[in-house]
Amino acid sequence: MDQPNPHRPAQKQPMPGTTDQMMPTPDHGETSYVGHGRLEGKTTVITGSDSGIGRAVAIAFAREGADVVIAYLSEDEDAAQTARHVEDAGRKAILVRGDLSDPSHCRAVVEESVKAFGRIDVLVSNAAHQANFAEFEDITDEEWRHTFAVNVDPFFYLVKAALPHMSEGGSIIGTSSINADSPNPGLLPYATTKGTIRDFVAGLGQMLAPRGIRVNAVAPGPVWTPLIPSTLPAEDVATFGQNTPIGRAAQPKELAPPYVMLASDEASYIIGATIPVTGGRPFV
Repeated sequence: MDQPNPHRPAQKQPMPGTTDQMMPTPDHGETSYVGHGRLEGKTTVITGSDSGIGRAVAIAFAREGADVVIAYLSEDEDAAQTARHVEDAGRKAILVRGDLSDPSHCRAVVEESVKAFGRIDVLVSNAAHQANFAEFEDITDEEWRHTFAVNVDPFFYLVKAALPHMSEGGSIIGTSSINADSPNPGLLPYATTKGTIRDFVAGLGQMLAPRGIRVNAVAPGPVWTPLIPSTLPAEDVATFGQNTPIGRAAQPKELAPPYVMLASDEASYIIGATIPVTGGRPFV
């Protein structure tokens, strides 16, 4: 099925960006995703699920039969919209607001999840921060540390807190990026964290495989999410994604299926993998 590629004007938002200010509005699968019971009865935690890829994954998980903990920074209206979609699918949505760069909040996300559901079957570490830089000297110490504190450190803290509440058949999924393989120099801190996530997944997958807990990642190419107009120059937003062989950025809904597959029991022999969803750009 052909995917929409509507005109996208140059635009800019303050960080971290919101869905309702984006032109055009991203498609998270609100009207198109059809579930088939692949995650029936599973309890899932998705960070950064207020918008973008995280919202698309939350919608898909709910329609596949999963309850969803929606962990987000501060975008209350976006998060509430995601929760409504989960509940419309007949599943329970738990909202947990806060800053994942604080290790104690990572533990609180897990505590709230266990309080609500008693266990965690699927953990998706998806929240991310990026910023664009023209020169290396423009990257401050604080920006470098903050990017790791949002993109990498919570993955470690969330897994450490969640493991006592996960059992055989559990799934842990990270969000890497095409930047892990083909780094954009203007996004150097972000690209470096995404390479780190790929390595973390490969090593952690080996450590947890004997317990029957699978660890994998998805590596998106360009995806139309609030991260883009809030972090890239306005003129770059208008051409975002045109450097792919398919000639466009992905809609968030196009990223949901690999997360569903990795979360499901169908992926029982996929461990330590990073699945590229890049519109044809090579990923090694």
